[in-house]
Amino acid sequence: MSLNPAMLALRLLLELTAISSFGICGWRAFDSPWRFILVVVLPVAAAALWGTFAVPRDPSRSGAAPVAVPGPVRLVVELIVLFGGAAALWLAGLPQWALICTAVLVIYHALAYDRITWLLTTAPAA
Repeated sequence: MSLNPAMLALRLLLELTAISSFGICGWRAFDSPWRFILVVVLPVAAAALWGTFAVPRDPSRSGAAPVAVPGPVRLVVELIVLFGGAAALWLAGLPQWALICTAVLVIYHALAYDRITWLLTTAPAA
């Protein structure tokens, strides 16, 4: 189910939303001059975390893993970034959007149970 094109498109939108949410949080939750720094640093850090740690041969990605990690570690990275984006919206003073994002993330992960199972059973990277 998780490799369905509609699910992959939804996952991409969730990734982009999460990364953008960190920038929104940096802008809205902090005062100058920090906001000018955090609006760039927070999304870049989230994107770097997302793109760096991967499971080799992940069918939902290119298959390449800049830093190979076991499936459970990748699952934790995904949960931190995706749900962290929702938390960032809450911190930014946008609780309605945070709750909507959280609800969509819970539904997505319930539908993508096959990916979660695959990540939890993927052997550690060699």
